[in-house]
Amino acid sequence: MACSLLSYVAVAWLKVAPIQHLKSQKQFFKISALGIIFCLSVVGGNVSLKYLPVSFNQAVGATTPFFTAVLAYLMTLKGEGWLTYVTLVPVVTGVVIASGGEPSFHLFGFIMCISATAARALKTVLQGILLSSEGEKLNSMNLLMYMAPVAAIFLLPAALIMEKDVVGITIALARQDVEFLWYLMFNSSLAYFVNLTNFLVTKHTSALTLQVLGNAKGAVAVVVSIFIFRNPVSVTGMAGYTLTVIGVILYNEAKRQSK
Repeated sequence: MACSLLSYVAVAWLKVAPIQHLKSQKQFFKISALGIIFCLSVVGGNVSLKYLPVSFNQAVGATTPFFTAVLAYLMTLKGEGWLTYVTLVPVVTGVVIASGGEPSFHLFGFIMCISATAARALKTVLQGILLSSEGEKLNSMNLLMYMAPVAAIFLLPAALIMEKDVVGITIALARQDVEFLWYLMFNSSLAYFVNLTNFLVTKHTSALTLQVLGNAKGAVAVVVSIFIFRNPVSVTGMAGYTLTVIGVILYNEAKRQSK
């Protein structure tokens, strides 16, 4: 809801961008689908973290560009250059290698993680369509303003079911330390800027580029999680992670050469 509120303030009060109204039920259904798919990716990702270490979770998430490339072609019939697709091979292969060498592998956690990855790719493609398609095009702030309430409606029940007594715990923490509320507000503001940047990158580059750039973040998260959480990582797993990072570098180079 913070994302929706901050976007409304930006377009209605600060006039950072012109406010856009929904033009059709079809457009509303697409935005609703975007919000629901976002929720599925969040829930699936959080469930997978119960069974998989952060490092392996991030490695599986590195296959998002592969899913994005396939879905983008199926939904828009627009493809990338052949060299770009070739560079996705080490990205996916690295995760397969890491899966075989992961000492904390869990099948259900892996299925949930793959499902969340596919949902994240589908969300990226759909938001790209909503940000660029003629006749239904919305700017980033307006799309976030309309999508966020739909996501909140679906995420709230999931949070209440998955996180027992979350409301009571939140209230208790706020009573113990008022600064906790400021932390929540700061976190909500960061979430807004993350989502807004996500939309802006998609609009000005492509859905596939957004996910490949996300892999750079994932590589950093793998290293940080290993040092902070002390997750056990085998030599094979590290080899897989390294190959995935190399794939990201090759992809960036292929995109640069294609311009």
